Amino acid sequence: MRRRSLLAISAAVALAAGGLALAIPANADTNVLTNSGFESGNLSGWSCDSTASVVTGQARTGTYALKGGADNSSTAKCRQTVNVVANTAYSLSGYVKGSYVYLGVENGSSTWTPGTGGAYQKLSVSFTTGASQTSVTVYTHGWYGQGAYYADDLALMGPGGTPSPSPSTSVSPSASPTASPTASPTPGGTPVAINGQLRVCGVQLCNKYNKAIQLRGMSTHGLQWYRSCVNNASLDALATDWKADVIRLSTYVQEGGYETDPAFYTNLVHDLIEKASARGIYAIVDWHMLDPGDPHYNLDRAKTFFTEIAQRHGNKPNLLYEVANEPNGVNWARIKSYHEQIIPVIRGKDSDAVILLGTPAWSSLGVSDGGNESEVVNNPVNASNVLYTFHFYAASHGSEYLNALSRAADRIPMFVTESGTQEYTGDGPNDFNRSQQYIDLMATKKISWVNWNYSDDHRSGAVFTGGTCPNGTFAGTSRLKPAGVWVRDRIRTADNFPTS
Repeated sequence: MRRRSLLAISAAVALAAGGLALAIPANADTNVLTNSGFESGNLSGWSCDSTASVVTGQARTGTYALKGGADNSSTAKCRQTVNVVANTAYSLSGYVKGSYVYLGVENGSSTWTPGTGGAYQKLSVSFTTGASQTSVTVYTHGWYGQGAYYADDLALMGPGGTPSPSPSTSVSPSASPTASPTASPTPGGTPVAINGQLRVCGVQLCNKYNKAIQLRGMSTHGLQWYRSCVNNASLDALATDWKADVIRLSTYVQEGGYETDPAFYTNLVHDLIEKASARGIYAIVDWHMLDPGDPHYNLDRAKTFFTEIAQRHGNKPNLLYEVANEPNGVNWARIKSYHEQIIPVIRGKDSDAVILLGTPAWSSLGVSDGGNESEVVNNPVNASNVLYTFHFYAASHGSEYLNALSRAADRIPMFVTESGTQEYTGDGPNDFNRSQQYIDLMATKKISWVNWNYSDDHRSGAVFTGGTCPNGTFAGTSRLKPAGVWVRDRIRTADNFPTS
């Protein structure tokens, strides 16, 4: 963990909402949206943030248009849920005006424009419903701090599903942050049982069905200090109460960690991998180098450690290897040369492993040293099945960091292996508004993320109150600090793991 300052946006993945290869054609297509042009003069049929309204004088056609007053705490999002026919092709379109305006399907396809030059611009996406899908939620929104946007003449073309009562207008408050929209629950099974061996496809982390997914979970604190917080009871709570997909096992190298007793810490990680595997969640084996910041300092130790881990667990589908926590004080060329030496060591024992690569300036893509993502993006490591890491602490890392993550995620596969709602020290006041901006971005771009940290350390970033470990209670919220309650809510929202 440590350092940085963060980003304000551009975003949007285009990921087809899961569907079968042969979809039923949409016969007798109609626009199934209610009040699609806002000609009722109000938001009937739509559920919108409080900063959205219907106005005159900005319509593309007719009299009225949607105005979204995106500000520093709201994207002015409007959404509508409609009934659809399963296994059927649909087309969503709309006309928008403004900067950073988005149109999409929740947990599915989306598109956006960086700016329309003062005129209306058409956005459109296509998708196919799932084999048993009966409803879909479409949305449009702006972006934090980008000012007003307008939308008009929205259309979702395809056959209507079984009629249901018309949705009523509702307004959600924007004064305090809210959890990301809940995805439809994935039927049965643990995260590993559903997704199997992961791989990188394009700029996404994908499951065994070659579908992009997002993992969400927690990082341990340093195992030399807080391993009592990682036991059977706490892992049961993480998997079943928190409903986490992944745990990051933070194996510090220095600071009383691995270098003091390699056999002990290797065996400890072996044991925790088995515990995570038994619960069907993914495990990130984190080589937590920090000081010295040059990863080459610990290269020989890293080769020994990862050889032993991969040799024993290379046949497991739930392992990800994070080979350099937070490189610092050295440039990308130096860090890259380390990655190029450690990757073959792991590949020799675990040929299809997903490997997570640290980036400059405490895994900030260089932002914390006054740079940006271009050095990494323009000179990536020549290897498959790798993702690049990014760390942020929302109270310290504002729009510069957020924008760098967003831009990088369009070019290279990214994984946020450490994050917090507080300052870069893992302590201090929480900034839940900025944290939600990160959560929204990562959901939109399907960037997997892990929060720091699953312990009862005295700092505000440790989720449990003092004295919780080792005996708990770990489930529920009675022993959680405010940050713990907040992040648990975001992890508990249902996963979206496409299987077809």
